[in-house]
Amino acid sequence: MTAHPTDDALLAEEPDVAPGTDYAAFFDRTLRWLLTVTGVVGLVAAFTLTVEKIALVADPSYVPTCSISPVLSCGSIMSTEQAELFGFPNPLMGLVAFSVLITSGVVLATGARLPRWYWLGLQGGATLGLVFVAWLVEESLYDIGALCPYCMVVWAVVIRLFVLQVGMRVSSPPPMSSMRSR
Repeated sequence: MTAHPTDDALLAEEPDVAPGTDYAAFFDRTLRWLLTVTGVVGLVAAFTLTVEKIALVADPSYVPTCSISPVLSCGSIMSTEQAELFGFPNPLMGLVAFSVLITSGVVLATGARLPRWYWLGLQGGATLGLVFVAWLVEESLYDIGALCPYCMVVWAVVIRLFVLQVGMRVSSPPPMSSMRSR
C-alpha cells in the first residue's frame, strides 16, 4: 500500500503557502491581485485596440502599430466584419469588462466580501468571454488568416480569467445549505 502525502506535506513543498494553510484562503488572498493585474493588462490591450481602430477609421491608409507582417496584422483583422460583431468595435466590450475586473480586484483588496450572485455573474461573463474568444481565435486562424498581437493578449487574459473563476468555484464551493432541493 502506497502512502499518500498529506495536504500539509504538499503545501510545505510550495514556497508561498505555509503548512496548514487552507487553499481557499490562499486563493482568496491572491485572487484580488490576480483580478486587478489581469484587468489592467486586458484594459491596456483593449484601449490600444480601440485607439488603433479609431485611427484606422479616421485614415483608411493608416497602418496600425501591431501590423508587423502579413500574418501578424491588426489592420487586416480590424477591417473585417468579425471585428464589429455587434455593430461596434469589439474592443469596446473589453474596455467595460476589464474595468469591471479591476474594480472587483480593488474592492476585494479593501477586504470586502462580494455576494454569491456577483461571483456567478462574473463567472457567466467569463464563460461568455471565453466562448467569444474561442470564436475569434477560430475566425482569425481559419477565415481571416491573420493574428493580431493585441487581440492575442486579450485572448490570454480572458482565458486566464476563466481559469481563475473556475479555480475559485472549485476551491470554495457554495455551502451545502444552498444546494438543498426545493
